[in-house]
Amino acid sequence: ARQERFLQMCAEDNCKILNCSTPANYLHALRRQLRRDFRKPLVIMTPKSLLRHKLCVSPKEMFMGQQTFHRVLYEDQPIAKSKDIKRVVICSGKVYYDLFEAREKHGLKNVTFLRLEQFYPFPDKPLAEELAKYPDADVIWCQEEPENQGGWQFVDRRIEAVLQSIKHKAGRPVYVGRAAAAAPASGSLKQHNKEQEALVNKALGV
Repeated sequence: ARQERFLQMCAEDNCKILNCSTPANYLHALRRQLRRDFRKPLVIMTPKSLLRHKLCVSPKEMFMGQQTFHRVLYEDQPIAKSKDIKRVVICSGKVYYDLFEAREKHGLKNVTFLRLEQFYPFPDKPLAEELAKYPDADVIWCQEEPENQGGWQFVDRRIEAVLQSIKHKAGRPVYVGRAAAAAPASGSLKQHNKEQEALVNKALGV
């Protein structure tokens, strides 16, 4: 699926575009779709690789009780106090797990992640609430896709508007990802892995 093409059609609250990164959030997205008393087209970007990923799991408590779909996912166990966070990386989908593993590898304690689970309607308020916790941190948007693809061109000005609404020091997000390209992938696994490692390290500032 070409995410950017679905996002180009988003307007007037006409559909919902998601990119779920946990089993529980995926379940609650489907439940929400069925339980609401109205219907809008639902598009969910979920790669097959997460079915096998050892980190892509949810505790059983997240499937039950009063749990609901989260448009923005924050860290379950913060690695540091808010004042010590120097960099907030906003991402979506499976790249989160590459970022998480790299952060653990480098032992970074001043980088936190926010996962954008719903692209449209854009979650201005929950994103603002989370970003407000880190008023002096740099704000990065990280994606795997080339710059002219994926979510960047859709979220760029929307994240900027959120930052300005809370008078955040960053002002606007910094893009980290592959350079613009005519094709969705390089066609070489070796080159792909090299590019992936480079963008993850750049997003983390290492």
